[in-house]
Order: sequence, then C-alpha cells, then structure tokens
Amino acid sequence: MDRATSRARVQVDVPLSVDREAGVPLAVQVGDQLRAAVRGGALKAGERLPSSRRLAAALAVSRTVVTEAYQQLYAEGWLDGKHGSGTYVADLPAGSAAPAPERAAFVLADEPEPGPGRIDLRPGRPWVHGYDAAAWRRAWRGVGEFPPQDRSDPYGLPDLRAQLAEHLRRARGVPAGAENVLVTRGTGHGLDLIAATLLTPGDRAGTEEPGYRVARTVFAARGAEVVPIPVDEHGVVVEALPDDLSVLYTTPAHQYPVGGRLPIPRRERLLAWARRTGAIIVEDDYDAEFRYDVAPLPALYGLDPDRVILLGTLSKSLSPDLGLGWLVAPPRLLDAIALRRTTLGDRTSGPVQRAVAALLRNGDLDRHLRRQRLEYARRRAAVVALLGDRVKGDTAGLHVLVELPADAVPEIARKARERGVLLDTTARHHHGPHRVHGLVLGYGSAALHEVKRGCAVLAELIEGLDHPFQ
Repeated sequence: MDRATSRARVQVDVPLSVDREAGVPLAVQVGDQLRAAVRGGALKAGERLPSSRRLAAALAVSRTVVTEAYQQLYAEGWLDGKHGSGTYVADLPAGSAAPAPERAAFVLADEPEPGPGRIDLRPGRPWVHGYDAAAWRRAWRGVGEFPPQDRSDPYGLPDLRAQLAEHLRRARGVPAGAENVLVTRGTGHGLDLIAATLLTPGDRAGTEEPGYRVARTVFAARGAEVVPIPVDEHGVVVEALPDDLSVLYTTPAHQYPVGGRLPIPRRERLLAWARRTGAIIVEDDYDAEFRYDVAPLPALYGLDPDRVILLGTLSKSLSPDLGLGWLVAPPRLLDAIALRRTTLGDRTSGPVQRAVAALLRNGDLDRHLRRQRLEYARRRAAVVALLGDRVKGDTAGLHVLVELPADAVPEIARKARERGVLLDTTARHHHGPHRVHGLVLGYGSAALHEVKRGCAVLAELIEGLDHPFQ
C-alpha cells in the first residue's frame, strides 16, 4: 500500500500478502500480519487502515476475508472504529504487549448490509416482525411504574430469575431454581463473564471446529489459548478432547454451523471427560426452542449441573435488540461470576428485565414462541424441498448446512450475491484448516416467499455445478 497523506485520510505503508496454499484461513493470515505490524511499530496508534473494500481489492481476496480479520482485531482491542470516519489502530498503553482484555467489540461499521431487493439468507438473524404488538405494549407499560434505580443486582432481578427458571424447567427440562440463574446481556456477554471468572492468561479453552467465532474471540481476548476441537455430523468429537482444557464451549442441541445434535451416549462420554479432567463445559442452547420432527434431547446441564454452565438468549426467539440472555450454573460458580461482574461495574438494563419478566409471567413469550415455531417450520420445509439431500442439520434452529465441493463454494456464493441472494460460507467459521465445506443458510430473517426464491436461485446454481454442460 502506498503512503498518501491528506487532510481526510492517511494510508499506512505495511506490506501484506496472502498464501492460498498455506492451509491457514486468509482472514487469519491478514489479522496476524496486522497484529504483528502493530507490535513491531510499523503501525502506530491513530493511523487509519484502508477500508475493507480497498484492502480486499489490493490483496485480491473477498471483502469478507478482510472484514473478518478486522472484526477479530476489533474484538481483541487492536483497532478502534470512529463512526463515519473509518478504522484506526487503537491507542495502546505504553509498553503493553497486548490490548486490555476488557476491550471487545463484535460489529464493524462497514459490515455489508442487504440492500433493496436483496434476500438475506445469512445465519444468526431471527424474524423480528412476528411479535404480538399488544403484548409488547402491555409489557412495557408496566415498566413505567418503576422509578429509575441507582444500582442493580449483579444476578439480575429476582422476579425475572424466577420466571426464567420456570421457563427453562418447562421448555428444556432444566432442573434449576432462581438461585441458579444469572441475567446477562446475551450469549457473548455471558461468555465473557465466564471467561473473566474462570480463565487466566495461558489457560487452554476449547471451541468447536468449525464453530461460533465469538467464543474464540472472547476466550482469546481474555488471554486464553484457544484449542479447536473437531466436530462431525453429530457434534463435538469427545475422543479429540485433550485433558488440559479449563473450559470447553459447545453447542450440543444444534451444532453451529454444521447442525448436528449430540446423541445421548456421546453426551455421557463428554460429561465423564469433564468429571475426570475437572473442566467446565459451557453449553450454548442458542436456538433450542425451535425443533422439527424430533423430540428435544435433555440439556447437558440437566445431566450434570456441577460441571456445566448453560447459556441462553432471547436473540433468536424474540430479538437481538433486547440485549438479554441468561446463564445457569451451580451456586458456587454463579457467586464467583456475580462477584466478578460487580468488580467490572457491569449490569443489564433494569427496564428490559422487567419487560421480559412481564412477557414470561403473562404467558406472552410462550405464545410468541409457538407462533414462531410454526413460521420457521414452514421456511425450513421450503429449504429442504428445494435443496434436497445437500441439506444437513435441519432438525432444529434457524439455519442449515448446504454441503458443496470445496472449490465450488466461493463461486456459488459470489454468483448468488450477483443475483441478489446473500449467503454465508463455512470458511468464516473455521479457526484453522477447513474441515467442512459448504454454505451456512439462515432462514430466520427472510420472509417465506424470499426463502423460496433465494433457495430456488441456489438450487439452480447447484444444478449448474452438477451438470455444467447442460
């Protein structure tokens, strides 16, 4: 990149390159080089980085590669974003070897958003338009009866904790009382509280491979060594677990992004491993409310409450805009997490907690979930009907895996985007060399007719892959 200084921007002169034969994801390569440039002084605090689009063009890679690299560096605290201005090297304390672990951000200002006429089939986005407006207004009217508070309970409001415990007992068979529940701002926040409490720099924390990128980001930001643990079509491979992990993050109800559900015999082996090694299992139950054609399996927490912390969120079932989730743990761990939270001055919005408690108390959230299950079941049926045997992991949740040959994935994703369909690839969910190849197709946020049209486009592209000369 050429250095060019003007009143509006500064382009930094740092040689970057990518090696497609290295077996390391391109985003990891870009992130490692930028991190090394900051450590070595080639990038100074306050210097502006190129936009993701410009750097992607210079490296001849997709914009997603650069976006993911930047997002990881934001989360670790190496970069700062200035709204409407760009991405800058963070101002680190003098002599610091790494950013302060409390600094974490998971969204980039220039993350591409769907434009008019585009169909967004990326995962992680729920249908937020199906709520009951009358129930919503009723819940928030009650909040106005409470004056503002000058402090908050680090465990969460007692009423909400009791309502959540009853909801989890009813919906997931979780044997927990209010004393086992701590209210969070969502899954990422819950993970960070757990990491801040249980991990010290240098501890080893396991994450699924491929898996949820935020878990890797949070553990790394807290100074842990992230250990990728392979998954297969059923979930995490227990035999691949080392004995020196302090924490293991896993998604047994619907593995993200492959979609498998961990069978009972493997769950029992996983818990036996945790008892033998002393590790804590962090169970992310992120979309367990939505299940199709199969009965739900019991939560790991219910099988061994002493070795498991259960994470949940309303992001998929109601809206990520609420910023509310929970963790369920034995009291000894919950007390330690609450104490750590107090030292951080961390809190969850009291008005939001009261509104959600009202939705639970009145049965409105249960009714909402029943309506959403029917809505998502129709979309899931459309995906399976149009894409057939290539669909994996369709028994639960709001996304499926569409398996494809490795060399076909980028091309099909690109052609789909050109035709107005936004898709995610498995490449973005790997920590190391890619083990699973395909598209991660989310059917949560698009309307049913959009899901059908987007899947028809994808089916046509896959048909062209199978029969290139027709």
